[in-house]
Amino acid sequence: MTVEVGSDAAVPVTFEGLFGWLHPAAGERGVVLCGACGFEQMAAHRPWRALAEGLAGAGCPTLRFDYPGEGNSADSGEKRVAACVAAIRQAIRFLRATAGVTEILLVGLRLGATFATLAAQNEAVEGLVLLAPVSTGRAYLREMRLRAQTIGRLPDGSSPPQEPDSLSVGGFRMESAFLADLADVNLVRLERAPAGRVLLLAQETRILSARLEALGCEVTTGPLPGLAALVSDPIFSEVPAADFARVTGFATQGVPGGRPLSGGSPLGAIGSARLTGLGWEEEPVRFARGLFGIRCRPHRADATAPTILFVSTGMSVHSGWGRQTTDLARRLAADGIGSFRFDQRGIGDSVDRPDRSKPLFAADGFADVLSAIDQIADTGGPILLVGGCSGAYAAFHALCRDSRVDGALLLNLYCFDWDPDQNLDQVIRQTFGSASTYAALLKRGATWRRLIHGEIRIGAIAAVLAQRGIETAFRRMRRAVRHGPPGGSPARRIAALRRRGAEIRLLYSAGDPGLSALRRQLGSSPGRADRRLGAPVTVVPGVDHNFGSGAAQARVAEALHELMRAVKRSKSTRSGTTVSATPGGVLTLAGRT
Repeated sequence: MTVEVGSDAAVPVTFEGLFGWLHPAAGERGVVLCGACGFEQMAAHRPWRALAEGLAGAGCPTLRFDYPGEGNSADSGEKRVAACVAAIRQAIRFLRATAGVTEILLVGLRLGATFATLAAQNEAVEGLVLLAPVSTGRAYLREMRLRAQTIGRLPDGSSPPQEPDSLSVGGFRMESAFLADLADVNLVRLERAPAGRVLLLAQETRILSARLEALGCEVTTGPLPGLAALVSDPIFSEVPAADFARVTGFATQGVPGGRPLSGGSPLGAIGSARLTGLGWEEEPVRFARGLFGIRCRPHRADATAPTILFVSTGMSVHSGWGRQTTDLARRLAADGIGSFRFDQRGIGDSVDRPDRSKPLFAADGFADVLSAIDQIADTGGPILLVGGCSGAYAAFHALCRDSRVDGALLLNLYCFDWDPDQNLDQVIRQTFGSASTYAALLKRGATWRRLIHGEIRIGAIAAVLAQRGIETAFRRMRRAVRHGPPGGSPARRIAALRRRGAEIRLLYSAGDPGLSALRRQLGSSPGRADRRLGAPVTVVPGVDHNFGSGAAQARVAEALHELMRAVKRSKSTRSGTTVSATPGGVLTLAGRT
Protein backbone atom coordinates (compact mmCIF):
# COMPACT_ATOMS: atom_id res chain seq x y z
CA MET A 1 0.00 0.00 0.00
CA THR A 2 1.27 3.51 -0.81
CA VAL A 3 0.72 6.24 1.77
CA GLU A 4 -0.77 9.40 0.31
CA VAL A 5 1.28 12.58 0.65
CA GLY A 6 -0.59 15.81 1.34
CA SER A 7 -2.56 17.69 3.98
CA ASP A 8 -5.08 14.87 4.45
CA ALA A 9 -2.24 12.41 5.00
CA ALA A 10 -0.95 14.21 8.10
CA VAL A 11 -1.15 11.92 11.11
CA PRO A 12 -1.61 13.00 14.75
CA VAL A 13 1.11 11.47 16.93
CA THR A 14 2.21 11.44 20.54
CA PHE A 15 5.67 10.81 21.98
CA GLU A 16 7.16 11.40 25.42
CA GLY A 17 3.96 13.15 26.53
CA LEU A 18 4.01 15.51 23.54
CA PHE A 19 1.32 15.89 20.90
CA GLY A 20 2.14 16.59 17.27
CA TRP A 21 1.44 16.02 13.60
CA LEU A 22 3.58 13.95 11.26
CA HIS A 23 3.35 14.96 7.60
CA PRO A 24 4.70 11.98 5.64
CA ALA A 25 6.83 12.20 2.50
CA ALA A 26 9.21 9.96 0.57
CA GLY A 27 12.43 11.91 1.13
CA GLU A 28 15.30 10.96 3.42
CA ARG A 29 15.74 14.43 4.95
CA GLY A 30 13.23 15.10 7.72
CA VAL A 31 12.23 18.48 9.07
CA VAL A 32 11.25 19.26 12.66
CA LEU A 33 9.25 22.47 13.01
CA CYS A 34 9.99 24.22 16.30
CA GLY A 35 7.15 26.68 16.72
CA ALA A 36 7.02 29.89 18.66
CA CYS A 37 5.58 29.93 22.19
CA GLY A 38 2.29 31.02 23.66
CA PHE A 39 0.32 33.72 21.89
CA GLU A 40 2.68 33.95 18.92
CA GLN A 41 2.26 30.26 18.11
CA MET A 42 -1.51 30.44 18.55
CA ALA A 43 -1.48 33.18 15.90
CA ALA A 44 0.89 31.24 13.64
CA HIS A 45 -0.79 27.83 14.05
CA ARG A 46 -2.54 27.58 10.69
CA PRO A 47 0.28 29.09 8.59
CA TRP A 48 2.73 26.81 10.43
CA ARG A 49 0.60 23.87 9.34
CA ALA A 50 0.76 25.19 5.75
CA LEU A 51 4.57 25.26 5.97
CA ALA A 52 4.57 21.62 7.13
CA GLU A 53 2.36 20.63 4.22
CA GLY A 54 4.60 22.50 1.78
CA LEU A 55 7.75 20.81 3.09
CA ALA A 56 6.10 17.38 2.93
CA GLY A 57 4.91 18.14 -0.59
CA ALA A 58 8.52 18.93 -1.51
CA GLY A 59 9.63 15.49 -0.28
CA CYS A 60 10.64 16.13 3.36
CA PRO A 61 8.83 14.16 6.10
CA THR A 62 7.89 16.91 8.56
CA LEU A 63 6.97 16.89 12.24
CA ARG A 64 5.31 19.78 14.09
CA PHE A 65 4.47 19.49 17.78
CA ASP A 66 3.39 21.29 20.95
CA TYR A 67 5.90 22.06 23.70
CA PRO A 68 5.25 20.65 27.20
CA GLY A 69 2.32 22.48 28.79
CA GLU A 70 1.18 24.02 25.49
CA GLY A 71 -1.49 23.03 22.96
CA ASN A 72 -2.48 19.38 23.40
CA SER A 73 0.74 18.17 25.01
CA ALA A 74 0.80 16.94 28.59
CA ASP A 75 1.64 19.26 31.45
CA SER A 76 5.20 19.03 32.67
CA GLY A 77 4.74 20.87 35.95
CA GLU A 78 6.78 24.05 36.00
CA LYS A 79 7.64 25.16 32.48
CA ARG A 80 11.38 25.62 31.87
CA VAL A 81 13.54 26.44 28.87
CA ALA A 82 15.44 23.17 29.32
CA ALA A 83 12.18 21.20 28.95
CA CYS A 84 11.39 22.94 25.64
CA VAL A 85 14.89 22.24 24.32
CA ALA A 86 14.61 18.61 25.45
CA ALA A 87 11.27 18.34 23.63
CA ILE A 88 12.96 19.30 20.34
CA ARG A 89 15.59 16.63 20.87
CA GLN A 90 12.82 14.08 21.54
CA ALA A 91 11.07 15.21 18.36
CA ILE A 92 14.27 14.67 16.38
CA ARG A 93 14.64 11.13 17.67
CA PHE A 94 10.95 10.39 17.06
CA LEU A 95 11.13 11.58 13.45
CA ARG A 96 14.26 9.50 12.81
CA ALA A 97 12.59 6.39 14.22
CA THR A 98 9.19 6.75 12.56
CA ALA A 99 10.02 8.24 9.17
CA GLY A 100 13.36 6.49 8.71
CA VAL A 101 15.11 9.69 7.63
CA THR A 102 18.89 9.90 7.45
CA GLU A 103 19.16 13.68 7.85
CA ILE A 104 17.38 16.23 10.05
CA LEU A 105 16.81 19.92 9.49
CA LEU A 106 15.33 22.17 12.20
CA VAL A 107 13.09 25.13 11.39
CA GLY A 108 12.41 27.45 14.32
CA LEU A 109 10.16 30.48 14.69
CA ARG A 110 10.91 33.23 17.22
CA LEU A 111 11.56 31.61 20.61
CA GLY A 112 11.33 28.23 18.89
CA ALA A 113 14.30 29.24 16.73
CA THR A 114 16.26 29.92 19.90
CA PHE A 115 15.29 26.56 21.38
CA ALA A 116 16.22 24.84 18.10
CA THR A 117 19.67 26.43 18.16
CA LEU A 118 20.24 25.23 21.72
CA ALA A 119 18.94 21.73 20.89
CA ALA A 120 21.25 21.48 17.87
CA GLN A 121 24.24 21.90 20.19
CA ASN A 122 23.77 18.28 21.24
CA GLU A 123 22.06 16.72 18.21
CA ALA A 124 23.50 16.08 14.76
CA VAL A 125 21.40 18.15 12.34
CA GLU A 126 22.09 18.84 8.68
CA GLY A 127 20.81 22.39 8.72
CA LEU A 128 19.07 25.06 10.74
CA VAL A 129 16.49 27.67 9.71
CA LEU A 130 16.04 30.56 12.13
CA LEU A 131 12.98 32.75 11.57
CA ALA A 132 13.24 35.96 13.62
CA PRO A 133 15.12 34.17 16.40
CA VAL A 134 15.27 35.59 19.92
CA SER A 135 18.98 36.39 20.25
CA THR A 136 18.72 37.46 23.88
CA GLY A 137 16.01 36.50 26.32
CA ARG A 138 16.11 39.90 28.00
CA ALA A 139 15.21 41.65 24.74
CA TYR A 140 12.39 39.16 24.18
CA LEU A 141 10.97 39.80 27.65
CA ARG A 142 11.03 43.56 27.07
CA GLU A 143 9.11 43.01 23.84
CA MET A 144 6.59 40.69 25.51
CA ARG A 145 5.97 43.16 28.33
CA LEU A 146 5.06 45.75 25.72
CA ARG A 147 2.83 43.30 23.85
CA ALA A 148 1.11 42.34 27.09
CA GLN A 149 -0.16 45.92 27.32
CA THR A 150 -1.81 45.78 23.89
CA ILE A 151 -3.17 42.21 23.64
CA GLY A 152 -6.39 41.39 25.47
CA ARG A 153 -7.16 44.94 26.58
CA LEU A 154 -10.14 45.45 28.83
CA PRO A 155 -13.32 46.91 27.31
CA ASP A 156 -12.45 50.36 28.67
CA GLY A 157 -9.18 50.31 26.74
CA SER A 158 -6.91 49.74 29.74
CA SER A 159 -4.21 47.07 29.83
CA PRO A 160 -5.01 43.79 31.57
CA PRO A 161 -3.50 43.60 35.06
CA GLN A 162 -0.44 41.43 35.58
CA GLU A 163 -0.01 39.09 38.50
CA PRO A 164 3.18 39.22 40.59
CA ASP A 165 6.21 37.14 39.54
CA SER A 166 4.72 36.22 36.15
CA LEU A 167 4.00 37.66 32.72
CA SER A 168 0.79 36.97 30.81
CA VAL A 169 0.60 37.70 27.08
CA GLY A 170 -2.76 37.04 25.43
CA GLY A 171 -3.77 34.67 28.24
CA PHE A 172 -0.51 32.67 28.04
CA ARG A 173 1.31 32.90 31.34
CA MET A 174 5.06 32.68 31.90
CA GLU A 175 5.98 31.89 35.50
CA SER A 176 8.95 33.28 37.39
CA ALA A 177 11.25 30.28 36.78
CA PHE A 178 10.66 30.44 33.00
CA LEU A 179 11.24 34.21 33.05
CA ALA A 180 14.52 33.67 34.88
CA ASP A 181 15.56 31.02 32.34
CA LEU A 182 14.82 33.36 29.44
CA ALA A 183 16.73 36.23 31.02
CA ASP A 184 19.84 34.05 30.89
CA VAL A 185 19.50 33.10 27.19
CA ASN A 186 21.96 34.73 24.81
CA LEU A 187 22.74 33.13 21.44
CA VAL A 188 25.69 35.44 20.92
CA ARG A 189 27.43 33.46 23.68
CA LEU A 190 27.22 30.18 21.72
CA GLU A 191 30.43 28.17 21.94
CA ARG A 192 29.76 25.45 19.33
CA ALA A 193 28.37 25.56 15.81
CA PRO A 194 24.76 24.30 15.90
CA ALA A 195 24.78 23.18 12.24
CA GLY A 196 26.91 23.35 9.11
CA ARG A 197 24.30 25.35 7.16
CA VAL A 198 22.10 28.09 8.63
CA LEU A 199 19.38 30.22 7.03
CA LEU A 200 18.76 33.30 9.15
CA LEU A 201 15.76 35.44 8.23
CA ALA A 202 15.13 38.44 10.46
CA GLN A 203 14.97 42.20 10.52
CA GLU A 204 18.45 42.41 12.04
CA THR A 205 20.92 39.61 11.31
CA ARG A 206 24.39 41.17 11.58
CA ILE A 207 25.38 40.29 15.17
CA LEU A 208 24.05 36.71 15.29
CA SER A 209 25.25 35.84 11.79
CA ALA A 210 28.73 37.09 12.69
CA ARG A 211 28.81 34.83 15.73
CA LEU A 212 27.59 31.80 13.77
CA GLU A 213 30.15 32.39 11.04
CA ALA A 214 32.87 32.70 13.65
CA LEU A 215 31.88 29.23 14.89
CA GLY A 216 32.22 27.82 11.38
CA CYS A 217 28.64 27.91 10.10
CA GLU A 218 27.79 28.67 6.49
CA VAL A 219 25.17 31.40 7.04
CA THR A 220 22.68 32.76 4.53
CA THR A 221 20.76 35.83 5.70
CA GLY A 222 17.77 37.82 4.56
CA PRO A 223 14.72 39.75 5.78
CA LEU A 224 11.45 38.26 7.00
CA PRO A 225 8.79 40.70 5.75
CA GLY A 226 5.90 38.37 6.55
CA LEU A 227 6.67 38.11 10.27
CA ALA A 228 4.08 40.63 11.52
CA ALA A 229 1.22 38.96 9.64
CA LEU A 230 2.40 35.57 10.90
CA VAL A 231 2.52 36.08 14.68
CA SER A 232 0.54 39.23 15.48
CA ASP A 233 -3.09 38.01 15.70
CA PRO A 234 -4.80 34.64 15.07
CA ILE A 235 -7.75 36.35 13.34
CA PHE A 236 -5.62 38.08 10.71
CA SER A 237 -2.60 35.76 10.44
CA GLU A 238 -1.47 35.06 6.90
CA VAL A 239 0.87 32.59 5.22
CA PRO A 240 4.06 34.45 4.25
CA ALA A 241 4.28 32.58 0.94
CA ALA A 242 7.56 34.09 -0.27
CA ASP A 243 9.30 33.55 3.08
CA PHE A 244 8.09 29.96 3.35
CA ALA A 245 9.15 29.27 -0.25
CA ARG A 246 12.65 30.34 0.72
CA VAL A 247 12.55 28.02 3.73
CA THR A 248 11.43 25.10 1.56
CA GLY A 249 14.14 25.82 -1.00
CA PHE A 250 16.80 25.80 1.71
CA ALA A 251 15.40 22.61 3.27
CA THR A 252 15.41 20.70 -0.01
CA GLN A 253 18.80 21.89 -1.25
CA GLY A 254 20.79 18.77 -2.10
CA VAL A 255 18.15 16.55 -0.50
CA PRO A 256 18.84 12.79 -0.77
CA GLY A 257 16.61 10.77 -3.08
CA GLY A 258 13.24 9.48 -1.90
CA ARG A 259 11.85 6.02 -1.48
CA PRO A 260 8.22 4.76 -1.52
CA LEU A 261 6.27 4.77 1.72
CA SER A 262 4.95 1.25 2.22
CA GLY A 263 2.07 -0.09 4.22
CA GLY A 264 4.60 -1.11 6.86
CA SER A 265 5.21 2.56 7.66
CA PRO A 266 4.70 3.31 11.38
CA LEU A 267 2.26 6.12 10.55
CA GLY A 268 -0.39 3.81 11.94
CA ALA A 269 -3.95 4.38 13.05
CA ILE A 270 -5.19 7.57 14.65
CA GLY A 271 -5.98 5.68 17.85
CA SER A 272 -2.27 5.30 18.58
CA ALA A 273 -2.05 9.02 19.36
CA ARG A 274 -3.76 8.75 22.74
CA LEU A 275 -2.36 10.79 25.61
CA THR A 276 -3.05 10.26 29.31
CA GLY A 277 -2.64 12.37 32.43
CA LEU A 278 -3.90 12.63 35.98
CA GLY A 279 -7.56 11.57 35.71
CA TRP A 280 -7.88 12.07 31.95
CA GLU A 281 -7.26 10.37 28.63
CA GLU A 282 -7.35 12.15 25.26
CA GLU A 283 -7.48 10.99 21.69
CA PRO A 284 -7.59 12.92 18.40
CA VAL A 285 -10.65 12.55 16.18
CA ARG A 286 -11.16 13.30 12.51
CA PHE A 287 -14.83 13.48 11.63
CA ALA A 288 -17.43 14.80 9.21
CA ARG A 289 -16.42 17.21 6.46
CA GLY A 290 -12.74 17.34 7.39
CA LEU A 291 -13.17 18.53 10.97
CA PHE A 292 -10.67 17.78 13.73
CA GLY A 293 -11.06 17.61 17.48
CA ILE A 294 -9.76 16.14 20.73
CA ARG A 295 -11.94 13.86 22.85
CA CYS A 296 -11.10 14.11 26.56
CA ARG A 297 -12.47 11.28 28.72
CA PRO A 298 -12.32 10.83 32.49
CA HIS A 299 -10.68 7.73 33.91
CA ARG A 300 -13.79 7.06 35.99
CA ALA A 301 -16.73 7.23 33.60
CA ASP A 302 -20.29 8.03 34.69
CA ALA A 303 -23.05 7.41 32.14
CA THR A 304 -25.21 10.17 33.67
CA ALA A 305 -22.48 12.83 33.70
CA PRO A 306 -22.68 15.65 31.14
CA THR A 307 -20.33 16.00 28.18
CA ILE A 308 -19.05 19.47 27.35
CA LEU A 309 -18.57 20.56 23.74
CA PHE A 310 -16.16 23.49 23.41
CA VAL A 311 -16.74 25.63 20.30
CA SER A 312 -13.79 27.61 18.89
CA THR A 313 -13.68 31.28 19.86
CA GLY A 314 -12.65 33.57 17.00
CA MET A 315 -9.81 31.96 15.05
CA SER A 316 -8.19 30.41 18.14
CA VAL A 317 -7.18 26.77 17.75
CA HIS A 318 -9.10 24.15 19.76
CA SER A 319 -6.72 24.35 22.75
CA GLY A 320 -8.13 27.82 23.37
CA TRP A 321 -7.00 31.34 24.13
CA GLY A 322 -4.20 30.99 26.66
CA ARG A 323 -4.66 27.22 26.31
CA GLN A 324 -7.62 27.61 28.63
CA THR A 325 -9.81 25.04 26.84
CA THR A 326 -7.27 22.24 27.21
CA ASP A 327 -6.71 23.12 30.86
CA LEU A 328 -10.43 23.26 31.69
CA ALA A 329 -11.15 20.03 29.79
CA ARG A 330 -8.58 18.14 31.85
CA ARG A 331 -9.78 19.58 35.16
CA LEU A 332 -13.31 18.56 34.21
CA ALA A 333 -12.13 15.04 33.38
CA ALA A 334 -10.47 14.76 36.77
CA ASP A 335 -13.95 15.36 38.22
CA GLY A 336 -15.61 12.76 35.96
CA ILE A 337 -16.81 15.11 33.20
CA GLY A 338 -15.93 14.30 29.58
CA SER A 339 -15.52 16.89 26.84
CA PHE A 340 -14.80 17.42 23.17
CA ARG A 341 -12.90 20.42 21.77
CA PHE A 342 -12.68 20.94 18.04
CA ASP A 343 -11.82 23.34 15.23
CA GLN A 344 -14.51 24.66 12.95
CA ARG A 345 -13.72 24.64 9.24
CA GLY A 346 -11.14 27.31 8.52
CA ILE A 347 -9.58 27.12 11.99
CA GLY A 348 -6.61 25.21 13.38
CA ASP A 349 -6.34 21.66 12.06
CA SER A 350 -9.71 21.41 10.28
CA VAL A 351 -10.10 21.89 6.53
CA ASP A 352 -10.77 25.24 4.87
CA ARG A 353 -14.30 26.42 4.26
CA PRO A 354 -15.33 25.91 0.61
CA ASP A 355 -14.99 29.63 -0.13
CA ARG A 356 -11.88 29.94 2.10
CA SER A 357 -13.66 32.56 4.21
CA LYS A 358 -13.29 32.95 7.95
CA PRO A 359 -15.91 31.03 9.95
CA LEU A 360 -16.59 33.95 12.31
CA PHE A 361 -20.37 34.55 12.45
CA ALA A 362 -20.86 32.41 9.34
CA ALA A 363 -24.51 31.71 8.55
CA ASP A 364 -23.76 27.96 8.39
CA GLY A 365 -21.28 27.83 11.28
CA PHE A 366 -23.76 25.92 13.42
CA ALA A 367 -23.46 22.96 11.01
CA ASP A 368 -19.92 22.24 12.23
CA VAL A 369 -21.21 22.28 15.81
CA LEU A 370 -23.97 19.83 14.88
CA SER A 371 -21.36 17.50 13.36
CA ALA A 372 -19.39 17.67 16.60
CA ILE A 373 -22.54 16.90 18.59
CA ASP A 374 -22.91 13.72 16.53
CA GLN A 375 -19.50 12.62 17.88
CA ILE A 376 -20.60 12.78 21.52
CA ALA A 377 -24.29 11.93 21.22
CA ASP A 378 -23.67 8.34 22.37
CA THR A 379 -22.53 9.31 25.87
CA GLY A 380 -26.02 9.11 27.34
CA GLY A 381 -25.67 12.10 29.66
CA PRO A 382 -26.58 15.74 29.02
CA ILE A 383 -24.74 17.67 26.28
CA LEU A 384 -23.65 21.24 27.04
CA LEU A 385 -22.06 23.79 24.71
CA VAL A 386 -19.43 26.37 25.69
CA GLY A 387 -18.28 29.12 23.35
CA GLY A 388 -17.13 32.73 23.36
CA CYS A 389 -17.98 35.59 20.97
CA SER A 390 -18.31 34.07 17.49
CA GLY A 391 -18.10 30.61 19.07
CA ALA A 392 -20.99 31.58 21.34
CA TYR A 393 -22.89 32.69 18.23
CA ALA A 394 -22.42 29.29 16.53
CA ALA A 395 -23.27 27.51 19.79
CA PHE A 396 -26.50 29.49 20.22
CA HIS A 397 -27.68 28.63 16.70
CA ALA A 398 -26.79 24.97 17.21
CA LEU A 399 -28.67 24.96 20.51
CA CYS A 400 -31.77 26.30 18.76
CA ARG A 401 -31.60 23.60 16.07
CA ASP A 402 -30.62 20.46 17.97
CA SER A 403 -32.84 19.14 20.75
CA ARG A 404 -30.07 16.81 21.91
CA VAL A 405 -28.35 19.81 23.52
CA ASP A 406 -29.43 20.50 27.09
CA GLY A 407 -27.75 23.83 27.72
CA ALA A 408 -25.10 26.36 26.76
CA LEU A 409 -22.68 28.73 28.44
CA LEU A 410 -22.16 31.69 26.10
CA LEU A 411 -19.30 34.09 26.82
CA ASN A 412 -19.47 37.63 25.42
CA LEU A 413 -22.06 36.73 22.80
CA TYR A 414 -21.62 39.59 20.32
CA CYS A 415 -25.01 39.20 18.67
CA PHE A 416 -27.84 36.69 18.33
CA ASP A 417 -28.07 37.15 14.55
CA TRP A 418 -25.31 38.47 12.30
CA ASP A 419 -26.30 41.28 9.95
CA PRO A 420 -25.07 40.21 6.47
CA ASP A 421 -24.74 43.89 5.52
CA GLN A 422 -21.95 44.30 8.08
CA ASN A 423 -18.36 43.90 6.95
CA LEU A 424 -16.68 41.42 9.27
CA ASP A 425 -13.18 42.80 8.89
CA GLN A 426 -14.38 46.34 9.51
CA VAL A 427 -16.20 45.31 12.65
CA ILE A 428 -13.12 43.58 14.03
CA ARG A 429 -10.60 46.16 12.89
CA GLN A 430 -12.65 49.22 13.78
CA THR A 431 -10.33 51.99 14.87
CA PHE A 432 -12.57 53.57 17.46
CA GLY A 433 -14.59 51.84 20.16
CA SER A 434 -18.31 52.18 20.75
CA ALA A 435 -19.91 55.37 22.06
CA SER A 436 -20.21 53.76 25.50
CA THR A 437 -16.48 53.02 25.44
CA TYR A 438 -15.73 56.69 24.80
CA ALA A 439 -18.10 57.68 27.57
CA ALA A 440 -16.16 55.47 29.95
CA LEU A 441 -12.84 56.90 28.78
CA LEU A 442 -14.02 60.47 29.29
CA LYS A 443 -14.56 59.70 32.96
CA ARG A 444 -10.85 59.12 33.39
CA GLY A 445 -8.66 62.04 34.41
CA ALA A 446 -5.86 61.09 32.03
CA THR A 447 -8.28 61.24 29.11
CA TRP A 448 -9.42 64.73 30.09
CA ARG A 449 -5.80 65.89 30.23
CA ARG A 450 -5.21 64.50 26.72
CA LEU A 451 -8.34 66.35 25.53
CA ILE A 452 -7.15 69.62 27.03
CA HIS A 453 -3.76 69.30 25.32
CA GLY A 454 -5.34 68.42 21.98
CA GLU A 455 -3.91 64.88 21.88
CA ILE A 456 -7.29 63.25 21.11
CA ARG A 457 -8.92 63.92 17.75
CA ILE A 458 -12.49 64.63 18.81
CA GLY A 459 -13.56 65.49 15.27
CA ALA A 460 -12.37 62.15 13.92
CA ILE A 461 -14.17 60.26 16.69
CA ALA A 462 -17.38 62.21 16.16
CA ALA A 463 -17.24 61.66 12.40
CA VAL A 464 -16.78 57.92 12.82
CA LEU A 465 -19.62 57.66 15.35
CA ALA A 466 -21.92 59.75 13.13
CA GLN A 467 -21.14 57.56 10.11
CA ARG A 468 -21.87 54.47 12.19
CA GLY A 469 -25.22 55.96 13.17
CA ILE A 470 -26.17 56.47 9.52
CA GLU A 471 -25.04 52.95 8.60
CA THR A 472 -26.95 51.48 11.54
CA ALA A 473 -30.13 53.27 10.46
CA PHE A 474 -29.87 51.87 6.92
CA ARG A 475 -29.20 48.37 8.26
CA ARG A 476 -32.30 48.55 10.43
CA MET A 477 -34.36 49.60 7.43
CA ARG A 478 -33.06 46.65 5.42
CA ARG A 479 -33.69 44.26 8.31
CA ALA A 480 -37.30 45.44 8.46
CA VAL A 481 -38.01 44.10 4.98
CA ARG A 482 -35.79 41.01 5.18
CA HIS A 483 -37.06 37.60 6.26
CA GLY A 484 -36.03 36.89 9.83
CA PRO A 485 -34.12 33.85 11.07
CA PRO A 486 -35.88 30.51 11.68
CA GLY A 487 -37.76 30.57 14.95
CA GLY A 488 -38.39 34.30 15.02
CA SER A 489 -36.76 36.89 17.25
CA PRO A 490 -34.09 35.96 19.81
CA ALA A 491 -36.68 36.39 22.56
CA ARG A 492 -39.05 33.91 20.85
CA ARG A 493 -36.26 31.40 20.26
CA ILE A 494 -35.15 31.62 23.88
CA ALA A 495 -38.74 31.11 25.02
CA ALA A 496 -38.92 27.98 22.84
CA LEU A 497 -35.66 26.73 24.31
CA ARG A 498 -36.98 27.17 27.83
CA ARG A 499 -40.15 25.26 26.95
CA ARG A 500 -37.86 22.51 25.65
CA GLY A 501 -36.09 22.49 29.01
CA ALA A 502 -32.75 23.85 27.75
CA GLU A 503 -30.72 26.07 30.07
CA ILE A 504 -28.79 29.15 28.90
CA ARG A 505 -26.19 31.10 30.85
CA LEU A 506 -24.73 34.36 29.54
CA LEU A 507 -21.41 35.65 30.86
CA TYR A 508 -20.03 39.06 29.82
CA SER A 509 -17.01 41.22 30.50
CA ALA A 510 -18.13 44.55 31.95
CA GLY A 511 -18.46 46.97 29.02
CA ASP A 512 -18.30 44.33 26.32
CA PRO A 513 -19.94 45.44 23.03
CA GLY A 514 -22.21 42.38 23.07
CA LEU A 515 -24.16 43.82 26.00
CA SER A 516 -25.80 46.38 23.71
CA ALA A 517 -27.20 43.60 21.49
CA LEU A 518 -28.41 41.76 24.60
CA ARG A 519 -30.32 44.83 25.83
CA ARG A 520 -31.70 45.56 22.38
CA GLN A 521 -33.02 42.03 21.88
CA LEU A 522 -34.04 40.95 25.38
CA GLY A 523 -34.88 44.28 27.03
CA SER A 524 -32.96 47.14 28.60
CA SER A 525 -35.01 47.47 31.77
CA PRO A 526 -33.45 45.92 34.89
CA GLY A 527 -34.10 42.19 35.14
CA ARG A 528 -35.92 41.88 31.79
CA ALA A 529 -33.21 39.77 30.13
CA ASP A 530 -32.83 37.70 33.31
CA ARG A 531 -36.53 36.84 33.33
CA ARG A 532 -36.53 35.85 29.67
CA LEU A 533 -33.46 33.67 30.12
CA GLY A 534 -34.64 32.21 33.41
CA ALA A 535 -31.29 33.04 35.01
CA PRO A 536 -29.29 36.19 35.77
CA VAL A 537 -26.95 37.58 33.12
CA THR A 538 -23.52 37.64 34.76
CA VAL A 539 -21.33 40.68 34.09
CA VAL A 540 -17.76 40.34 35.35
CA PRO A 541 -15.74 43.53 35.93
CA GLY A 542 -12.03 43.81 35.22
CA VAL A 543 -11.68 40.96 32.70
CA ASP A 544 -10.81 41.00 29.01
CA HIS A 545 -12.97 39.83 26.13
CA ASN A 546 -11.41 36.36 26.14
CA PHE A 547 -11.55 35.84 29.93
CA GLY A 548 -7.81 35.25 29.72
CA SER A 549 -6.68 35.67 33.34
CA GLY A 550 -6.65 32.91 35.94
CA ALA A 551 -9.32 34.71 37.96
CA ALA A 552 -11.51 35.12 34.87
CA GLN A 553 -11.16 31.44 34.05
CA ALA A 554 -12.23 30.58 37.58
CA ARG A 555 -15.42 32.57 36.92
CA VAL A 556 -15.98 30.62 33.70
CA ALA A 557 -15.55 27.32 35.55
CA GLU A 558 -17.94 28.53 38.27
CA ALA A 559 -20.56 29.48 35.65
CA LEU A 560 -20.17 26.10 33.94
CA HIS A 561 -20.57 24.33 37.27
CA GLU A 562 -23.78 26.27 37.91
CA LEU A 563 -25.06 25.41 34.42
CA MET A 564 -24.49 21.70 35.07
CA ARG A 565 -26.45 21.93 38.32
CA ALA A 566 -29.29 23.76 36.57
CA VAL A 567 -29.47 21.12 33.82
CA LYS A 568 -29.57 18.36 36.41
CA ARG A 569 -32.39 20.13 38.25
CA SER A 570 -34.28 20.70 35.01
CA LYS A 571 -34.00 17.05 33.97
CA SER A 572 -35.10 15.80 37.38
CA THR A 573 -38.10 18.16 37.37
CA ARG A 574 -39.22 16.97 33.97
CA SER A 575 -38.80 13.33 34.97
CA GLY A 576 -40.72 13.85 38.21
CA THR A 577 -37.79 12.98 40.49
CA THR A 578 -36.09 15.13 43.11
CA VAL A 579 -32.44 15.84 43.70
CA SER A 580 -30.52 17.56 46.44
CA ALA A 581 -29.37 21.13 45.95
CA THR A 582 -25.81 19.96 45.47
CA PRO A 583 -25.23 17.42 42.66
CA GLY A 584 -23.29 14.27 43.26
CA GLY A 585 -19.59 15.00 43.18
CA VAL A 586 -18.21 18.48 43.79
CA LEU A 587 -16.32 19.99 40.86
CA THR A 588 -13.02 21.54 41.83
CA LEU A 589 -12.53 23.82 38.86
CA ALA A 590 -10.42 26.62 40.24
CA GLY A 591 -8.53 28.55 37.57
CA ARG A 592 -4.75 28.78 37.38
CA THR A 593 -3.32 31.15 39.94
